[in-house]
Amino acid sequence: MKTRRYILIMTLMGLAAFSKAYSQTAKEIVTKAEDNVRGLSSVTEMIIQIKRPTWTRTMSMKGWTKGEEYSMIVVTAPAKDAGTVFLKRVKEIWNWLPNIERVVKLPPSMMSQSWMGTDLTNDDLVKASSRIDDYNHKIIGDSLVEGRKCWKIEMIPLPQAAVVWSKVNMWIDKKDYLELRLEFYDEDNKLVNVMQCSDIRTIGGRVMPVKLEMIPVQKKGQETIITYNSAVFNQPISVDFFTTQNMKKVK
Repeated sequence: MKTRRYILIMTLMGLAAFSKAYSQTAKEIVTKAEDNVRGLSSVTEMIIQIKRPTWTRTMSMKGWTKGEEYSMIVVTAPAKDAGTVFLKRVKEIWNWLPNIERVVKLPPSMMSQSWMGTDLTNDDLVKASSRIDDYNHKIIGDSLVEGRKCWKIEMIPLPQAAVVWSKVNMWIDKKDYLELRLEFYDEDNKLVNVMQCSDIRTIGGRVMPVKLEMIPVQKKGQETIITYNSAVFNQPISVDFFTTQNMKKVK
C-alpha cells in the first residue's frame, strides 16, 4: 500500500513538473533567457572580429549594464578607436568621440546603421529595443541547436515599437535558457542576419555561450564574431555611472 502511495505521489509530482514546464509563455521564456545573460548588472570584456573576404579587423571592448535600461560600452583597442564610448540611458543613445571630444546623441534613424563597420546595428549593440517589451512572442516549434533541445520562438514587433526588424526568430535552450540562435528579418520578411551562439561554458558563475557569430546571409565571406573573455554579474552599479559626463572618463 505504501509503495502504491509513493508511486502515486511521484507520478503526480512528475505531472506537476511537466505541466509547469509547458505552462510557460513564450514571453516568460524570453525574459528568463535575457535575465540569464544580463542579470541585475554585468561587467564584461570581449573581443570583436570583423571578417571580410579580403581583410580582418579586431577590436576589444568593455561593457557595463544595469537592467534593461542602462548600458555603456567603451572600445579599448585598437589605439585609433580606443576611448570611443556608447551609452544607452533608458531610451536615449549617446556616442562619445574622443578624437573630436564631442558627445553626440544618436537619432532613432541611426539605430539600423552598422556599428563601427561590423555586421551589428547600433540597436543590436546597445539593445535599444527590448526583446521583452517591444514584441509579441509565440512558441512555434522545437528543435536541436548545439545538441540542446530548444524552443523556437517567433517575435513580432508591436505596432508602436520603434524597432529595426520586422521579425526575429529565437531558439532558446530548454535546460539553461540559453539563446543559441537568432534570425533577423527585414520589412519585406526576408532573412538578413543569423546569429549563432556557441562555445558554452561557465563564465562569471553562469553557463552561457561565449562565442557569438553574426552572419549576413546574402554577403558571402562576411561575419562578425564576438568572444567574451570575462564577465561579472550582479555587482552593485549606480545609475549615476551611466551619464554622458562619465563617458569621457570611463576606461
